[in-house]
Amino acid sequence: MSDLTQLDIAGARDALGKGDCSAEELTNAYLDAIHEADPLNAFITVLPGKAVEMAKESDARRKNGEAGPLEGMPLGIKDLFCTEGVKTTAASHILDGFTPAYESTVTRNLWDAGAVLLGKTNMDEFAMGSSNETSYYGPVRNPWRLEGDDNALVPGGSSGGSAAAVAANLCAGATGTDTGGSIRQPAALTGIVGMKPTYGRCSRWGTIAFASSLDQAGPMTRTVRDAAIMLGAMAGHDAKDSTSINTPVPDYEAALEGGVKGLTIGVPEEYRVDGMPKEIEDLWQRGVDLLVEQGAKVKTVSLKRTKYALPTYYIVAPAEASSNLARYDGVRYGLRVPGDDITSMYENTRAAGFGAEVKRRILIGTYVLSAGYYDAYYLKAQKIRTLIAQDFKDAFEDVDLILTPTAPEPAFGIGAKTDDPLSMYLNDVFTVPASLAGLPGISVPAGVSDKGLPLGLQLIGRAFDEETVLRGAYALERAAGFTGKPDAWWRS
Repeated sequence: MSDLTQLDIAGARDALGKGDCSAEELTNAYLDAIHEADPLNAFITVLPGKAVEMAKESDARRKNGEAGPLEGMPLGIKDLFCTEGVKTTAASHILDGFTPAYESTVTRNLWDAGAVLLGKTNMDEFAMGSSNETSYYGPVRNPWRLEGDDNALVPGGSSGGSAAAVAANLCAGATGTDTGGSIRQPAALTGIVGMKPTYGRCSRWGTIAFASSLDQAGPMTRTVRDAAIMLGAMAGHDAKDSTSINTPVPDYEAALEGGVKGLTIGVPEEYRVDGMPKEIEDLWQRGVDLLVEQGAKVKTVSLKRTKYALPTYYIVAPAEASSNLARYDGVRYGLRVPGDDITSMYENTRAAGFGAEVKRRILIGTYVLSAGYYDAYYLKAQKIRTLIAQDFKDAFEDVDLILTPTAPEPAFGIGAKTDDPLSMYLNDVFTVPASLAGLPGISVPAGVSDKGLPLGLQLIGRAFDEETVLRGAYALERAAGFTGKPDAWWRS
């Protein structure tokens, strides 16, 4: 076949099944593409030897009639997932040299399904960021560029490496993690599909923690069908994770064809924020029209505490981060910077090992958890979080899905917001509420900006109703007909 990297997961599955190509050939095609795409900086670690070995094992299983649902599928894995015997850094200097002796449950599920590990994708350090500029290994560059402009754009974050790799056809699909939008926002900025499942649907065991009550793994793919296929392999109950929910994993791919006829789509009035660009407003209305044309009903809903979501998130998440990151002290693993005594060793290691954004969030988190401010900030934020979740629960009494923009703007230039953290945090304004409520959400590419950059729409569903979310997303994807591709400037 001409260019195997043009195949999405469903297409590659068919080609492998028919014998049109082997897993080894498919894997080598992606390894070549990764080598050509070095300017994107999408991967921290590439594993050609391991990938080819896994592909050969996959071909042997297929020959023996033992093919799994992702058999031979070359994937990128966000460098937040621990991979046995493979360096795992969370894109942080403080985890230099850390090689886990165990495999995360999500990646173990993928390998059991037959997938192939191409390498570990770049990300914001410890998943803290909305642009993939906080990585110790340098920023990821978005495969998309402004028309007639050679300046590099951000891919969004924190799963920016995975998003860029999928958008540039460097892997068949990739894993991401979503704490406040870190799958959905970069998916929107790179023109791909990104899904955050319900909190508890995918195990967090073996995934380096940022904010434990929010972190959730999910797929990043080229199509909604691919997301359904990949999520089916990733999800499942895990006794090692106390937050994992013991509920059956449906056949997500089978749910896609249901359409939206008879469904009621909620449009939250509070998401019409001040200063929203007209192109985002127009895209949102177009999404509503496309779903109505397919038989859906539309109803305005109120999520009245939406305005409190961002401040709530930026109290809860840093608080949990300050606790989770206390374990990185130079004693047991990763970076160690010597000092005159153990206290100075702690101080030197953490000062050198953490980047500016991680330090900022640790300080915020430590502050809101301190004795004098715990009630005023953290406890109050937890109460508001409960009210935000109740808003969604009330809304879902009248609607089946909620449609919103994914991000308030298209991709922006590298460095444009690094000195303005508040402006950067606003990129999560549409994704954070669903994260606080633990609900499933998906971003679907649905159009382009006035300057030719991809824009995404988000569908949010009831807890553990990923089937309806995927069903609605599949209908929206087909109706929107997004076919845009970056121009592969990195190959020149």
